[in-house]
Amino acid sequence: MSGPKVQLLLTGNELMTGDIVDSNSAMMAQVLKDIGLSINRKVTVADDLALLVDEITYMANTSDILIINGGLGPTVDDLTAQALALSIGEELSQHPEALAHLTKWCQQRGTELNAPNLKQAILPHGCQIVANKNGSAVGFSVRFKECDIYCTPGVPHELKVMLKEQIIPVISTGLPQGLITDITRLQVFGIGESSLQKIINEKLPDWPEEIELGFRAGMPLLEVKLTIKNKQGLMLKSQWKEELINALGDHVIAEIHGKPKSLAEHVINQLQQNNLKITTAESCTGGLIASKLTEISGSSAVFEAGFVTYSNQMKTAMLDVPESILKQEGAVSEAVVIAMAKGSLTKSSADLTIAVSGIAGPNGGSNDKPVGTVWLAWGSMDNIKTQCLLLPYNRVQFQQFVAAIGLDLLRRYQNKLNTIPNYIVERAFPDK
Repeated sequence: MSGPKVQLLLTGNELMTGDIVDSNSAMMAQVLKDIGLSINRKVTVADDLALLVDEITYMANTSDILIINGGLGPTVDDLTAQALALSIGEELSQHPEALAHLTKWCQQRGTELNAPNLKQAILPHGCQIVANKNGSAVGFSVRFKECDIYCTPGVPHELKVMLKEQIIPVISTGLPQGLITDITRLQVFGIGESSLQKIINEKLPDWPEEIELGFRAGMPLLEVKLTIKNKQGLMLKSQWKEELINALGDHVIAEIHGKPKSLAEHVINQLQQNNLKITTAESCTGGLIASKLTEISGSSAVFEAGFVTYSNQMKTAMLDVPESILKQEGAVSEAVVIAMAKGSLTKSSADLTIAVSGIAGPNGGSNDKPVGTVWLAWGSMDNIKTQCLLLPYNRVQFQQFVAAIGLDLLRRYQNKLNTIPNYIVERAFPDK
């Protein structure tokens, strides 16, 4: 069963000139997709009354749901209310709910309700208010012919809340009986999109068409989405989700329920469950791993200390890394990260550690140790593991990847996972 046709109209000169990058339509598309709807057509126009009237008229006659975004402000170039009134043949009038909202909004801020503000209460006669608890401009909706039209503000955080709390619940209620939307999300780390698709093609060549696969690339976690829109797909879901998880193996971090968790959150949760404490010893990442861990609420119960030893002198002074090893092996070496790891455990009362030392670039590399080389050591005092990788990215990307890999290695260590992750297979430094 197919759902209603949805179209999206964005308005604003700033969008047309590139002064503002459109992020609203991507967010709206995602929110609509979560209830099984997709945008059939999207149009962006300047603040031009004639253009707006033409587009609203056309889109209202060719869609079941039309969302208009932008043009609800107090200035002369905010034309949505006027354009919609002309398109549906209604007069503009002062809406009592919109006026009450504006009055309260101004009172709370100690400002005067002036004429430009009052413009935001002049709306098409008979429209319904869509509450906006975060801004001065209320949204509004009308039913015109066979189309439900929703007018929303262009401010992203206002729009997001209004969609979630006001608009999506109404749209969901009106969806036809029998329309199924079942979405499963998996967090994956250590496999790129192309490698992931290759695994699926090779291991799951008979993937059913009733279950739509989607991928959302991110840094550092990638999301795999299974979308089902019919009863047959629901019957197949359990089997094929299990087969997909088996195919991807330990690269699957978790199934997402609600807000996705970061790698650091997963590590913190594991530490709390295992009643363990952690410390970090960082050189090339400059404290990034410690920062990612400590930004998580509750980390104080499990995070013991973070050592940022950027220079050789501080590696010796803070972590007791022997000067002889630094001179003989160099700061980016297995012996040094082992010494850093053990030093961090000795200087703290932590149970686990992650130590990293590498060449972030763009300078400082050599034939033996090119830019992008990094040594990692992790584990407990009696079980330190090491790995050398070559990550040929720019400085910021290098640091982000090293931090993410370090967190994933800690996740794997706590889960006693002995399989070799894809990023080691692909990025292990030759002969190291």
